[in-house]
Amino acid sequence: MIVHGDTLVVKSNGNRPSYHEITEEVRRIIAESKVQEGIVVVSTPHTTCSVFFEEYMHDRNFNGDEVIQVDLNRILDKIIPRCVTEGQYGSPGPKHTEFAMGLNDPNYPPDPGTLLNTDAHLKATLIGSSETFVIRGGKLMTGTVGYIYFVDWDQNRARNRNIYIQVLGK
Repeated sequence: MIVHGDTLVVKSNGNRPSYHEITEEVRRIIAESKVQEGIVVVSTPHTTCSVFFEEYMHDRNFNGDEVIQVDLNRILDKIIPRCVTEGQYGSPGPKHTEFAMGLNDPNYPPDPGTLLNTDAHLKATLIGSSETFVIRGGKLMTGTVGYIYFVDWDQNRARNRNIYIQVLGK
């Protein structure tokens, strides 16, 4: 069995959900793996990010987002409004705020405003953090119009985000 892993790094924009279409990168990693029959898992370790599978939309808005992404944002914003003030959601509570403010990690600056991202956590939970795809004949089985997307729902700051790709098969 072949096991081949790689990591993609993308930059979020920090002022709205950041979408990244990553299908070609996943195909490249599958080709590098030499796996002919198996699966590929696309996953993110970030609790405010998601990986999902959707039809590619050729139409875009002024921000460059595909219109299906704009539709997804509108629907999710109705269900889970953006967190803009302390107490709007139960999270983060005082213990988590104290924990986060005490971290000595450049990825978590001691700014309480960055903790107002409960909506991003809930959206990531709802959409999910990974997708698994079939590989046949060395090809990613996503059909003609299916594409793989990564999204960072956190709108509080720009930063680098990781996407892990794991190819398994023979």
